[in-house]
Amino acid sequence: MGRQRKGRSINGILIVNKPKGITSNSTLQRVKRLFNAAKAGHTGILDPLATGVLPVCFGEATKFSQFILDSDKAYFTTIQLGVSTSTYDCEGEVTARCDASAICETQVDSALDKFRGDIMQVPPMVSALKYQGKPLYKLAREGREVERSPRAVSIYSMQLLEFRSGHVAEADVAVHCSKGTYIRSIADDLGQALACGGHVKHLHRSMAGPFKDEDSVTVEELEDLASDGGFEALDSLLMPADAGLQTLPSVAVDDNSAHYFLHGQAVFYPQVYQVGEQGDKVRVSCLAHGFLGVAEITDDGRIAPRRVFAINAL
Repeated sequence: MGRQRKGRSINGILIVNKPKGITSNSTLQRVKRLFNAAKAGHTGILDPLATGVLPVCFGEATKFSQFILDSDKAYFTTIQLGVSTSTYDCEGEVTARCDASAICETQVDSALDKFRGDIMQVPPMVSALKYQGKPLYKLAREGREVERSPRAVSIYSMQLLEFRSGHVAEADVAVHCSKGTYIRSIADDLGQALACGGHVKHLHRSMAGPFKDEDSVTVEELEDLASDGGFEALDSLLMPADAGLQTLPSVAVDDNSAHYFLHGQAVFYPQVYQVGEQGDKVRVSCLAHGFLGVAEITDDGRIAPRRVFAINAL
């Protein structure tokens, strides 16, 4: 028998507005302690300098965190032009300076156009991607740089909100993009395209999948709630474990099928090809027990469980 986890067994999703200056994991640990949760995990790392939407999954909801990780993201960023840094952001060492006073708003917007749509992007050395089993950021701290293969990402929209000219210029940009997009790389690439250098001065994630700024709560607000209303007040903020799965087609099965599904068996669903094709994922529920989990459509018209919501086990 495995060791029993300490803390409360709670299930659901909380959207935290990560503060600036601490890691995503530090934010997670603070929230986990406030809830006294037995199990919790965040979905999608934000750099210490970044703020914004950080979904935290509790209990059984952690099983479905990958769907949030794989979802689209949106950011507001301020890119400083005229200064290049080792990390492509304001926390790195300055590697070059250049007078950007000749750069105008039209030039910036024109240069940004090169990054709109489907592009290939080279991840920065200061990232969590691994090389031979070791995170790139650890290699960077050792002064090492390794070759990184370009990765395909999609920039659905990139809007120049404001431009402030000067020896060191600044551009406020809104980005809607696919998973795995590095805003720091865009800043560095933009600086190179304008021949003046650039880096991220400010970064805020405003959306992660279906979750937006207005859904989020700060750590300070959580602390106040915990002080005033205890666990009952905190738990009232939790979204359902399937809140991040709303883009998946929904399938409702009967109680008999639910029993077999929750015990790991594929079940027949007559209308399955009306909601998707072989290999597609679907969100499964039943009238009596609610959300059951995520399944994959098989080649014989069945839905095979891939992640089961165990607290509804029959």
